[in-house]
Amino acid sequence: MFILAHYLLILRRFPGTKDKASKSCARPAIDFLVISSAIGGISIEANLSPFFRGGNYPCGVCDVLLQSKRPHTLEEDAHGIPARQLDLQQMVFVIQSQSNSFHARLAEKRREDLLQQAHAQSVKPPAVLLLHTLSDNEGDWSILPLLPYLSRTFGKNSSWMVFLEEETGVKTTRLVEALAKFDEKKEWFLGKPLHDDESTIIHHYAFAENPPVFKYPDFAAAWALSVPLLVRLANKVREEPLKSDFTIDLKHEVALYIWDNGNGPRLTAVPELCTELEDSPSAKFCATALLPEPPPCGEPVRQDNIFVAVKTCKKFHKERVPVIKKTWERDAVYLEYYSDHADASIPTIDLGVANTERGHCGKTFAILKRFVSGAVPDTEWLLVVDDDTLISLPRLRSLLSCYQPREAVYLGERYGYGLGQGGYSYITGGGGMVFSREAVARLLQSGCKCYSDDAPDDMVLGMCLNALDVPATHSPLFHQARPEDYSADLLAHQVPISFHKHWNSDPVVVFNQWLRDGRRKSPAALDANESIKTEL
Repeated sequence: MFILAHYLLILRRFPGTKDKASKSCARPAIDFLVISSAIGGISIEANLSPFFRGGNYPCGVCDVLLQSKRPHTLEEDAHGIPARQLDLQQMVFVIQSQSNSFHARLAEKRREDLLQQAHAQSVKPPAVLLLHTLSDNEGDWSILPLLPYLSRTFGKNSSWMVFLEEETGVKTTRLVEALAKFDEKKEWFLGKPLHDDESTIIHHYAFAENPPVFKYPDFAAAWALSVPLLVRLANKVREEPLKSDFTIDLKHEVALYIWDNGNGPRLTAVPELCTELEDSPSAKFCATALLPEPPPCGEPVRQDNIFVAVKTCKKFHKERVPVIKKTWERDAVYLEYYSDHADASIPTIDLGVANTERGHCGKTFAILKRFVSGAVPDTEWLLVVDDDTLISLPRLRSLLSCYQPREAVYLGERYGYGLGQGGYSYITGGGGMVFSREAVARLLQSGCKCYSDDAPDDMVLGMCLNALDVPATHSPLFHQARPEDYSADLLAHQVPISFHKHWNSDPVVVFNQWLRDGRRKSPAALDANESIKTEL
């Protein structure tokens, strides 16, 4: 017979605010609530804090712990286990950086900030790695090929591997406190969880019967692996070569690899890992947050410094081209439609390349040659899109202010193929491919070309430019699929540049909801743009 020994209630309060009408707290009024009991000598623990922090909840409730008879002391953390001394030096930070000069500068600023925080705290600095500098392996950005190196180098003297993006701000003291709640001797996969509301093509329709059940990390909030998990994963990579397959959404694919059909840990939510803006009140208790949106790197690229090439074909002249004309065409100064049929009413240009049902390599290479031939205005930037791409050209112009056109820039949403087996990265075509004139010139001078007109143009371009050491520069603001194919929590902290596909949606509504900035041009400006287009 179980005998109730006793109850111990501990409340530790700190200043909070109360909404009298709703009887809920806008900020926690109680740090933790512990109910301690011993029933027949059995100890039960439950930490509910992740479900209460960061939102309104009944006042006086934060953490509920059912634990053993002994009192909860200040030397124990919120999980009811003996507190561990975790030092910043026990963490290894991996900034998921890129080799493009703009991105390398951002990553270096993040590294300097982390080291300056350690200096200000008079503690030994942690190791801070810039991913793009670790090796010449093209696949390192997909993380998994890098695990054996990280395990070999840091597996014996570190406790946590923390990955963050260039725009992720970190408060190191809060991060240490957050990670100290977890036993670093166990396998942990930590992050801010995302989930799919419906099965999606970018995740290969995984978990189609219940898409929300699988959680994967929002990289912008940072994510972490305990070293025991890192070591085991590294051994797995060594013993079982990574599949020669596509890398589409790295966040999801890393989580799948770690979960391993139920043989590995699922993602554990850490409320202190956030994607609120760093200077917002809601980020007060966050260990990570997004840096305030930086001002443009300079004035947006001029409208007349981008040439837009739209790939289409006769069967879509009446279905897809009108959508472009209703939505984003007016923001382009120089734009041409390339088709297998010349239609003066649009107008379209027949490049002499027959339409193909799959892949458009022949057509795309003809566009690249036309761009440098003198047949079109001499611009520093080329944008190549499909006829079902929706794009915000004003946002693209702001983004391009951060890049140097004298460099070989190849920009968009980055995918990969066979990255674990010496493969290559490429910019997927549906979300839009952006090239500097220098990148196009290098590509054409190399003599690299399509192996057939119906080869996948984006993949062939990736192979060619990879061979020339021109990196595929990733921006998460370009999207190969529709808004509903991405996690709502992910899109909530983005200002997207593009989406792709018209499946089961009204593309005009999608554009107006996600890509229109509400800044209409004056009639005079529109007339000027139309006159320039007519001259093309």
